[in-house]
Amino acid sequence: MGISSKGKSPLVSIIMNCHNGEKFLNKSLKSVLNQTYNNWELIFWDNLSNDRSSLILKSFKDKRIRYFKSKKFSTLYEARNLAIKKAKGDYVSFLDTDDVWLKNKIRVQVNFFQKNKKFNIIYSNYYVLDQIKNEKYIKYKKNLNSGRITQDLLNNYTIGIGTACVKKKIFDKQKFNKKYNIIGDFDFFVKLSKKNEIGYIKKPLCIYRIHTLNYSIKNLNEYKLELDNWIRINKYKYEKLGFSLKNQKFFLMKIKIKNFLKLFFDFF
Repeated sequence: MGISSKGKSPLVSIIMNCHNGEKFLNKSLKSVLNQTYNNWELIFWDNLSNDRSSLILKSFKDKRIRYFKSKKFSTLYEARNLAIKKAKGDYVSFLDTDDVWLKNKIRVQVNFFQKNKKFNIIYSNYYVLDQIKNEKYIKYKKNLNSGRITQDLLNNYTIGIGTACVKKKIFDKQKFNKKYNIIGDFDFFVKLSKKNEIGYIKKPLCIYRIHTLNYSIKNLNEYKLELDNWIRINKYKYEKLGFSLKNQKFFLMKIKIKNFLKLFFDFF
């Protein structure tokens, strides 16, 4: 367990945003309770779910779990911002209701922060559990960069939100853009990378689940529209700073191809 300079274990706030996440929620919550690091709080933000999500959460009798029900339905990233406002921790992490953490995730990241003071954000490698193709694999085979990694993220966005841990003070200056519903993570971390050192841990600390509920033609189309809009708004600003956005256009082309293939195979 990591120890702060004041002798206390830093508190880690875990943000879990939920809208009808009952299918995998039990496993996600168990992965939090099974952490080897104990000084955490879970901010569970219920975005007007109408399934059994709240009942599943309340079956876990742990005082570190804090439940909040939204007064209105929000975009994912507006809901993230609202949940972060409730956080009391020194660090903030994120876990979606369909993903799980390895049991040492928090401990490894707190220790990393303690030993590497210059970093304000850290992230790690992760496993992909593809339930559509019925396979599991490590996402990145080669080591990724640490530091000011803006161009790296523009070339090939690599930060899985479930692996990220951010110093709480960062949110005083930078919040998620609430207009997005898909690419808010990308927008947030690219902006942060221009002024902050980001650290990378090669060891996988999270399992990201691909399933039929999060992989659909609707999601691909929304991703394309949001990314296209982001490029249009930010292209000049980033290129003026010396960054290249040429790979983003390549991503858009790949999304179009995915859409076509999915439509083709769904039809036949």
